[in-house]
Amino acid sequence: MTPVLLAQAPAGAITAPPIAYGAIAPVLIVLGGACIAVLVEAFLPRHQRWPVQVALSLVVLAAAGITLGVYAGGSPAALTTLGDALSVDNPTLFLWGTLLLLGLGSILLIADRSVEPGGAFIPTPASRAASGGGGTTVTGGGGDDVDRDYGEPGSAPTMQTEVFPFALFALGGMMVFVSANDLLTMFIALEVLSLPLYLMCGLARRRRLLSQEAAVKYFLLGAFASAFFLYGLALLYGYAGSVKLSAIADAAAGSDRSDALLFGGLALLVVGLLFKGSVGPFHAWTPDVYQGAPTPVTAFMAACTKVAAFGAISRVLFVAFDTTRWEWRGVLWAVAIVSMVIGAVLGLTQTDIKRMIAYSSIAHAGFLLLGSMSITEQGVSGTLFYLIAYGFTTLAVFGVISLVRDSDGEASHLSQWAGLAKRSPLLAGVMSFLLLALAGIPLTSGFTAKFAIFAAALDDGMAPLVIIALVASAVAAFFYLRVIVLMYFNEPAPDGPTVTVPGAFTTAAITLGVLVTLLLGIVPSLALGMASGGPFSG
Repeated sequence: MTPVLLAQAPAGAITAPPIAYGAIAPVLIVLGGACIAVLVEAFLPRHQRWPVQVALSLVVLAAAGITLGVYAGGSPAALTTLGDALSVDNPTLFLWGTLLLLGLGSILLIADRSVEPGGAFIPTPASRAASGGGGTTVTGGGGDDVDRDYGEPGSAPTMQTEVFPFALFALGGMMVFVSANDLLTMFIALEVLSLPLYLMCGLARRRRLLSQEAAVKYFLLGAFASAFFLYGLALLYGYAGSVKLSAIADAAAGSDRSDALLFGGLALLVVGLLFKGSVGPFHAWTPDVYQGAPTPVTAFMAACTKVAAFGAISRVLFVAFDTTRWEWRGVLWAVAIVSMVIGAVLGLTQTDIKRMIAYSSIAHAGFLLLGSMSITEQGVSGTLFYLIAYGFTTLAVFGVISLVRDSDGEASHLSQWAGLAKRSPLLAGVMSFLLLALAGIPLTSGFTAKFAIFAAALDDGMAPLVIIALVASAVAAFFYLRVIVLMYFNEPAPDGPTVTVPGAFTTAAITLGVLVTLLLGIVPSLALGMASGGPFSG
């Protein structure tokens, strides 16, 4: 039976889809570099891996960035490739460039070995059992995190380099995530970017049990969110007969089927996306993971994952659900309000600076949702600009946080930041500038970003939501100013923390974040022009 069927198939019936290699070259370079990094881990001796992995990661990001710049410099038309699985349009190119630049800063923070001797990472997330006078105890808390060395006896702890391929794979997944033109590709990209992050969160050299707890929470809640996404995908496939965003849009515009599958699928799909963007009330993982993960990984998550999540949310809403906006917009209004209120109000109660920035990110996620709901070109450009502004500011904030340390590692309790300006005026000044940017003070990127996104929301008829966002911004400004007051108007404790002199990598990452934050606040026209090149296409 089978030979007969095969014989009846016309010759050449199955053809490979055309692939625009020039358009997707940045993604291929990043994912190819991640595969090479895995081979480096497998075949090079441990003491040779750190310089090779750092050089490889920086070369990969530079090559991907140059390739992207060359392609985008030709003003290419929007296209779909790989069997319409990926859409390469102006928002895609802008998001890819943002991710590569933020990935560069994150890699610099990850590679630093001077702030934390031996680096911030360990070879395994498992806690050690240490024998003491009273028996066996499990370590992993404060200052007892001296890890076994893989180099010569008595030498400094060796930098663990498994984190570099993890970071490149996660970055490649994010690039596919924001350009996915169908939900199945988007789901695969979601898993590719998430699984390395789960592992990276549990590799902290200090406060190891807290790091492991963060990784487990992130993994379990992330698995639930992925299940929601997959169920939503299945319902939308049942409604439209396709997982392509454009096909879902066509079915929603002209189908006489019941809308139960459409809006049920959209609800489940959006839950998975909002989780990844740490939007309240789907934010439960954010404070614990930000606090427990190694600070370079927290910076990577806070900056890059936010860009990937809201890039995907904006694409899904703009391309697939534009015609049904009046049905789902009311629900997302409520979600945005909840996110802004949770972030602003609960941020006031935090005593750990990393948890405070986590709640700040939840409030900012509510602001970003305003732009994603504005199904206009102005909404798209405002969202893209907000993402690049927020990403660089947050990256620099966590770089600064990593420098304030005591004998147990990072001094993240707010009381330990008292009088910091007297110990290090430069660091306190940089941190104050970054906090004012997060608060949206003029002459910083935060002000320009909020103005752009609020203007887009006003033009799209969301004036009440903008008023609530302005109130939430005013409330959130209080906990940013509280840190500034602590640093400048309180006396430092005699045994207070010291400020570690940053190495070249951390200095470069913080400088990059501060310069971009300043430039986007003073001369935002270039970035706004690049973000205004056109809408999402499918």
